Amino acid sequence: MTTADDQAPRPRLGMLRLIALYKLLKVLLLLLAAYGELRLHDAALSAKLATWAQGRPLGLEHAVVTRALTLFSGLSETQIHVMRIATFTYAAVFAIEGIGLWMQKRWAEWLTCIITASLIPLEVWEFAYRPNLGKAAVVIGNAAIVAYLVWHVRTKGRSAPGAGAVATVASDAADPKAPAERGRRGSGL
Repeated sequence: MTTADDQAPRPRLGMLRLIALYKLLKVLLLLLAAYGELRLHDAALSAKLATWAQGRPLGLEHAVVTRALTLFSGLSETQIHVMRIATFTYAAVFAIEGIGLWMQKRWAEWLTCIITASLIPLEVWEFAYRPNLGKAAVVIGNAAIVAYLVWHVRTKGRSAPGAGAVATVASDAADPKAPAERGRRGSGL
C-alpha cells in the first residue's frame, strides 16, 4: 500500500527553483534600491557620496554616483512617491512569482510566464534605445525563462482537472473496498 508521502516528488534544485532564486534576487535588489533611495534624502550622506566620487575621477563609481545623485536631486516629491510605489509593486510581484515557483505551483508558472513575456517588449525597446551588454543579457535571460516556462507548462503539465476524480471512480468500481480504505487513510492534506 502506498501513501501520499510515498508518491510526493522529492524537492530538488531544478530549473523552476533556479528561476525562483532569480526572481527572489530581483526582490532583494529592488528592496536595496528602495532603501538606498530613502537614504539619499539624507543631505549628509549625499555630500559624503559626492566627496567620495570626486576622489575617484577616473573610476566607474564616479560616473555612477554622480549620475545617481543628479537623477535623485532633480525629482519632485510626486515622482519620488511614484518611483517608490513602482519599486515596491515590482518587488511584491517578483516575490509572489519566486515563492510560487519555489513551491512548484502551476499558477506561478503561468504568472511568471505572462508577466515576464509582457515586459520583454519594454526591455527590447530599452536595449534598442541604449544598447549595452547588461541589457542584452536581461533580454536574452527573460526570453529564455519565458521559452522554458511555456515548454514546461505545455509538456510537463499536470493532468486536466477532474481526471483524478474519474480515475478514483473507475478504481472504486473495480474494488468495492477502496472507498472505505481511503476514508481510513484520510485526505492526505
